Amino acid sequence: MSDPKHPELHVYEEPRNDFMDVGIGFGVFFGILFIIAAVATAIQVMK
Repeated sequence: MSDPKHPELHVYEEPRNDFMDVGIGFGVFFGILFIIAAVATAIQVMK
C-alpha cells in the first residue's frame, strides 16, 4: 500500500469522463479547423 501508484490511494482526484473529454476535444478541433477554412475561403472569394 505504500506504492504511490496504487489506485486506491488516489481518492481525492476528481472523476473524469474520458468519453466527454475526447468528444469536446474533437469538437473544439473541428471548430478551429472550420474557422480556418471559412477564413481561407473568404480570402479566396474576395480576390
